Amino acid sequence: MTTRVLVTGATGFVAGHCIAELLDHGYVVRATVRDLAAHAKRAHLTDLARRTGGDLEFVAASLDDDAGWAEAVADCDTVLHVASPFPATPPDDERELIEPAVEGTLRVLRAAAAAGVRRVVLTSSVAAVAYGHEVDAVRTEDDWSVVDRIPAYQKSKTLAERAAWEFAESTSATTELVVLNPGMILGPLLEARTSTSHEPVRRLLARDVPGSVKTGWTPVDVRDLAVAHRLAMEVPEAAGNRYICATDPLWMGDMADLLARDFAAEGFRVPTRVLPNWLVRLVAIFDKGVRLTVPVLGRTEHVSADKAHRELGWTMRPIEDTIRDTADSLIAFGIVTAPDRSVTSSRAAVRTR
Repeated sequence: MTTRVLVTGATGFVAGHCIAELLDHGYVVRATVRDLAAHAKRAHLTDLARRTGGDLEFVAASLDDDAGWAEAVADCDTVLHVASPFPATPPDDERELIEPAVEGTLRVLRAAAAAGVRRVVLTSSVAAVAYGHEVDAVRTEDDWSVVDRIPAYQKSKTLAERAAWEFAESTSATTELVVLNPGMILGPLLEARTSTSHEPVRRLLARDVPGSVKTGWTPVDVRDLAVAHRLAMEVPEAAGNRYICATDPLWMGDMADLLARDFAAEGFRVPTRVLPNWLVRLVAIFDKGVRLTVPVLGRTEHVSADKAHRELGWTMRPIEDTIRDTADSLIAFGIVTAPDRSVTSSRAAVRTR
């Protein structure tokens, strides 16, 4: 019998690639959306299933409502709980992020346990691992971010993951839990809609910023992360484990240098100067998107993905390829265009898979 997998938040960036990965490997996929009538929002997924001949169905369920979840998890072997709130701008009240993240995660876990789902793979973040520590060190799955010393988004991811583990440890149900902790998620789009993690690349290509913020991340390619989700549901020994999925630290300035070098011939004049912190704080008064970076100015994440490599057999492509592919897809979908429209390039024909 073909295995059925539920993917939450179907129209999200990560969920879309997880669906593609599962269909490529012959799984029957059920995916949650908020509104079944909003066909346009999931047209790229419907087209994907048609092209691959895959079995994909959609059901209505929302993280802020119990309705629909019993039907969503019914007859599913595994749940990939990918859906989670991610702010485009800092919330006025941190509870706007924390409560939906925690309650939504528990809602999915309760439904899965009640239905006898074999395993839930939860998408958390390095935000639940690497933040708030007084000593700078390479963080592993044994580490947790310090809740009373971190911003709202990092706090929401930490508290949601902790709630998931507490539920898994306290329930008598046989549903297994595996958690993935990805870094900054980059990679090609599946549709003409970006996620918050694309903003540094988009802003640099579009020259929406005069330079780079002194901030660094540990990126991961969304295609590699989708593979990690599949492996996390397939590898028996993964049950009860966390897995960091991220590469070495990358400063925004390094990202700018790569984009400037590789896309100059297409007319993109990527700013390569690194902005002083005082200027970033000044701009953040007027730009809420920039405001997200203020709490992490001057720092980057340091994490190790050795456990995922060793136990899941997971691998990552070079991050330079990921950044190029991210930029290519932003250009291909018309989200950014070269200032000099007379410039042509073979990259303009690139489309995501």
